[in-house]
Amino acid sequence: MAANPTDARPAPGHQMASRWAAVLRTPLGAAAAALLALVLLLAILAPVLWTRRANAIDVGASLEGPSSAHWLGTNTLGQDVFYQVLVATRLSVQLALAATAIGVATGLILGAAPLVLGARAGRVVTAVVNLAVAFPPLLLALFFAVIFGVGEVGALLAMGFATAPTFARLTRTLVARIAGLDYIAAARLAGVGRIRLLTRHVLPNIGEPLIVNATTAAGTALLSFAGLSFLGLGVQPPDYDWGLLLANGLDAIYTRPAAAVAPAAAVVLAGSAFNLFGEALALSLGVPEVPAAAGARGRGRRRRNDVARTAGPERVRGDDPGRADQPDDREVLLVEDLWVSFPDGSTPVRGVSFALGRGESVGVVGESGSGKTLTALAVARLLEEPARVRARRLRLAGQDLLAAASRAQRHFLGTSAGMVFQDPMTAFNPVKRVGRQLAEVAAEHQGMRQRQAMARAVQRLREVRIPAPERRARQFPHELSGGMRQRAMIGMAVMGSPALIIADEPTTALDIIAQRQVLRLLKSIQAEGDAALLFISHDITVVGQVCDRVLVMYAGRIVENLPTAELLSHARHPYTQALLAAVPSMATDRTRPLAVVPGRPADPARLPAGCAFAPRCPLADTRCASLDPPLTADGEGRQVACWHADRVAADPVLAVNRDG
Repeated sequence: MAANPTDARPAPGHQMASRWAAVLRTPLGAAAAALLALVLLLAILAPVLWTRRANAIDVGASLEGPSSAHWLGTNTLGQDVFYQVLVATRLSVQLALAATAIGVATGLILGAAPLVLGARAGRVVTAVVNLAVAFPPLLLALFFAVIFGVGEVGALLAMGFATAPTFARLTRTLVARIAGLDYIAAARLAGVGRIRLLTRHVLPNIGEPLIVNATTAAGTALLSFAGLSFLGLGVQPPDYDWGLLLANGLDAIYTRPAAAVAPAAAVVLAGSAFNLFGEALALSLGVPEVPAAAGARGRGRRRRNDVARTAGPERVRGDDPGRADQPDDREVLLVEDLWVSFPDGSTPVRGVSFALGRGESVGVVGESGSGKTLTALAVARLLEEPARVRARRLRLAGQDLLAAASRAQRHFLGTSAGMVFQDPMTAFNPVKRVGRQLAEVAAEHQGMRQRQAMARAVQRLREVRIPAPERRARQFPHELSGGMRQRAMIGMAVMGSPALIIADEPTTALDIIAQRQVLRLLKSIQAEGDAALLFISHDITVVGQVCDRVLVMYAGRIVENLPTAELLSHARHPYTQALLAAVPSMATDRTRPLAVVPGRPADPARLPAGCAFAPRCPLADTRCASLDPPLTADGEGRQVACWHADRVAADPVLAVNRDG
């Protein structure tokens, strides 16, 4: 078999090493690295080589100026200032690095609080961080120095906690961006705990910007620590750092300037080494500086393209898919009167009801913003605050999903439901091998050891028709083609033999050949496991190829529900007819413009009082503008929410603006 051209790509570890090595090939990076290496080498060797000479007291040589015996002169005890400046390198650098480590660690804890503690506690922590960021770090350091007391330990804690808000803000922004990706949602669905989610899936993907900003922060901490010692709040005699030496030398700045200039120059050079190296890293790695405080204001809005606003709740009428209190033996999923809302009053999902049985496939179609994805995420319990999910009943394989989230529920969801996301590149963690990510599901929910879990992962890759599965399992996501990544994503979704497979636009990013392969694979896996399939797409023709029934959504609610076989002949909603007409075929007249759904999708912030589709509908009248039609059954297994469904059934052309 011909080798896949992607096989030649280096693994992320090699790519990262080469990117970091590229820093040294730039003039700025090479110069900064050399200067930083000199500072660190001096910090290691200077105390070993010259501590004795630096601490030697010679009262007879007190307060001498520069000479061949003492290059920078002496202090009041006759100690050599030059050797003291060299020896002070270790303590100055140690304290700066330790303060930076405390700041980074504290910032990670505070910045990751919304992910680890949940949205409510996270908002409290975020409010405290935002308040602290408003103050300059040095001012915070002075405040904490008063609390922790004078001395090295107090100054160390003061500088560490003063640096923490900046890193908390950065971490919060980075975590918010990562937390919105599909592979985090997949890990949650697999039942991965919050701490493990943070350490295994989030932190490895935000390491570079944290390292870059920590390098720059170390230089700033060195300057600030010298300032605290200069003010008498930091290092105390008989110990000394550059700040204390500067304070001692300042008394005789006019008679012996070298004693003050030398430690000041050392502070500037060492601080510049850290800052320049950090800047070189940022330029070479493409990592931004610490973002503005508003960087994370968009949390919870990653799905807001599906948001719609409504004046109040409505009852869904027509066929009730779950009137019986006891679940049917064949029932897999029951969704009854599902609502998703946000604190601003928007309601992107309004009263959605449907049911799936074993072996049944249901497609959900509609334009972007219709609420398809939010419906799926609500079913999979992947929506967190500020989103609010409520329903009369939400049941999967006989289990109530509206009960309080627990480890048992996560385990149940991880084994009973599998989710295939739209973009497999974001559905996989880019820094972990494909096989390990699949094996994590088996290890988490089936108690398998690592070797057993990996063997099962390879087996699943083979079952989804990935060639050389053993080799592919050892590769990273970027080393697989788009079609292979999507098949591997399907393999991850069925690691636990789920009763329900949720496929959220799984073919959007694929070419037509890969799309056909993925659709066939989904159908074959569903048939083999007798699983239910909830297939979400904006392409109504794709849904027609894989689904038994179609749910058409518009503005957060189901406007039509009918068998796929009757889609072309019995669709009675003007929106459904418009979607069908917008799909070109071999018989489409190429001399005329392609048909489109007239008008614009409903504005999420300003839904009309009546039918949301009325502004775009050629059949709309005053009744449509004032009253929202209920979803009504026709007695033949179909449902439609339209006041003019009979007119559309009699003459579908009336409901379509074929001229666009």
